[in-house]
Amino acid sequence: MASLQNSSSPSPMAANAKNAAISALLAALMLMPIFGWRLVPPKPPEIALKLSYDWHIILIGATIVFFFQLVRPHVMGRMANLGSGRFSLPELTPRHQQLVMVLLLVGALAVMLLGSRADISVGQQAMIYVVLALGLNIIVGFGGLLALGYAGFYAIGAYTYAVLNVQMNQASFGALQFSLSFWQCLPLAVLITAFAGFILGLPVLRLRGDYLAIVTLGFGEIIRIQAINSDFFGGPGGINGIGKPSVFGYEMARRSSEPGVQTFHELMGWRFDTIHMQYYLYMIGIVFAIVAVFIAIRLSRMPLGRALEAMREDEIACRSLGLNPTALKLIAFTLGAAFAGAAGALFAAKQGNISPESFGFLESVLILVAVVVGGMGSLVGVIVGGILIAVLVMMGSGFAEYRMLYFGAILVVMMIWRPQGLLPVGRRHVKVKS
Repeated sequence: MASLQNSSSPSPMAANAKNAAISALLAALMLMPIFGWRLVPPKPPEIALKLSYDWHIILIGATIVFFFQLVRPHVMGRMANLGSGRFSLPELTPRHQQLVMVLLLVGALAVMLLGSRADISVGQQAMIYVVLALGLNIIVGFGGLLALGYAGFYAIGAYTYAVLNVQMNQASFGALQFSLSFWQCLPLAVLITAFAGFILGLPVLRLRGDYLAIVTLGFGEIIRIQAINSDFFGGPGGINGIGKPSVFGYEMARRSSEPGVQTFHELMGWRFDTIHMQYYLYMIGIVFAIVAVFIAIRLSRMPLGRALEAMREDEIACRSLGLNPTALKLIAFTLGAAFAGAAGALFAAKQGNISPESFGFLESVLILVAVVVGGMGSLVGVIVGGILIAVLVMMGSGFAEYRMLYFGAILVVMMIWRPQGLLPVGRRHVKVKS
């Protein structure tokens, strides 16, 4: 009887072919209104538009889906074996992390000394993404709080510096007139953004998972839409003419904005070259990244970092240990927002102009991808992820057209092959002899 039941059941190959056929049919139904029908302009003496049917596109798409679903179990099995076999990347111990960080710092300095102007521009953006990824790692990697609107904090930092440097410099209040430089605006941008993180943390204290992600996503969109609709923030055109950082009070420009004041090049006796400002911004980005890494390392070793990890693993168990998840969530959002504020100020100084389009949902996704691909909770992994995303973003226009497709493919491959990230952190374990 058992043998009869086994013989009547379909073989795995037949079941796989059936699932592939159903998937191909569903793909054809989805492609039909998108690619199958299109409007064709009328030709004289015709007046009305006509529908054209591109059935070959539907057939090609359904065929691709069919064969992909047919071989998917075998491919996934091989990729799983690849991820767990000899080709898998090792977990990094703290000593290995320090070595990799030193190598990354040497590589960053080598790019400054040997790279071209385009390489320096990519390096600047990479340092900004590293700071952003480390900040989001505090919220997502340490605290386990899924945030999809992190670009909102990024925008607050950038607009704070832009408003204080441009709008306030142009406004006069009686006999008072503000003239704030980058280094004067930077602490204010960090503090204001950290306060915004604290304010956002208040209404989301009781939320988890998808609900928390929706609230943070709404926060990011609120910031972007407010920047579009407010004339004070420049509206859709943004704010232009944002000042560059000075060197100990000396402007790194061809001519000083104040009469009778030397520029940095005149002080040093150098010939002015615009590449010097690019080098300077890159050095500032490296310093920002080093400070962010130092803070993240200290946080991971402090009792506060251990408490955040405990909350990430089990909030109920965290409460039973006498920890306060409410305070931990507020601290995570505040610290993570402070990192984004510093990165936003540096981004505004680098660009010289900002607009709301620079801080959309895609930017939040890119930062989150950097954390997930690198390895949540892993400092070295997050740094590598931020550099990787910056390099992909700064590639040519041909890549930008299919950017989301590439990022989606990277995430799918990572979730199958390496769900813990490229460089997961290795913890010290103590084995008790029985």
